[in-house]
Amino acid sequence: MKPALDLTLRSARRTHRPLWSGLLIGFGLLASAAAVFGQPIPAGDGVPREPVVTVSGSATTSVANDRLRASLRAEAEHSSAAAAASEVNARIAKALARAKGVAGVTPSTSGYSSYQIAQRDRPARWRVSQSLTLEGRDFAAMTDLVSALQAETGLLLSGIQFSISDDAQRQAEDSLTQQAIRNWQDRASRAAQGLGFSGWRPGHVTVQTGSEVRAPYAMMRAAAPQMADAGAPVAFEAGTSEITVTVSGEAVLETRKPPAR
Repeated sequence: MKPALDLTLRSARRTHRPLWSGLLIGFGLLASAAAVFGQPIPAGDGVPREPVVTVSGSATTSVANDRLRASLRAEAEHSSAAAAASEVNARIAKALARAKGVAGVTPSTSGYSSYQIAQRDRPARWRVSQSLTLEGRDFAAMTDLVSALQAETGLLLSGIQFSISDDAQRQAEDSLTQQAIRNWQDRASRAAQGLGFSGWRPGHVTVQTGSEVRAPYAMMRAAAPQMADAGAPVAFEAGTSEITVTVSGEAVLETRKPPAR
């Protein structure tokens, strides 16, 4: 009985070899035909690979800055660290009390430092400094307050920064997002037509937002040292912020146009 069983197995193997080869050849012809006629080519897992093009579209606008951040500092230098600290603390306390009385202005302190200065042929001394930050949306009130603090407490203006409020930025981004999406759709349609496809659908798409402040520093009517002594008014120029929304992603191409005859 064994010889008959062996013959059957060998016969089965011979029968399947030509069949498997034929399947491979048929699959290769199918893939070639799909490529020629612009149809999706099946991947190894059987899922068709659809042609995809990545495009981007953006929209930009300028928004007037409506928020101001001013930084001032108190400095003192004495032979005694305690004396220098006491002077700075008194100036900051007076400035805080003055700032808290102005509606719409938020004060905060930061950047306290104390260190000894040693120079040849001079007695050692201590320098103490602390920063005061003011934030608000009422530019007129902020201008008056900064000038008053310089005149009344001797604080020095370190710098200012303009920006837009969260509400203003959110409103601008919502409007720009719709414009950016329309621009992205237009570019996707143009790309599909240029590549010979009459249709497309969105794939993976991302929306990104960004802003850039375009504002000069304060325009001062006097030099900083003179302003600190006399309390000369400061003329602020708020400027604008440039907000951009960018939409980028995949456009899945569908329905290749038939070749012209």
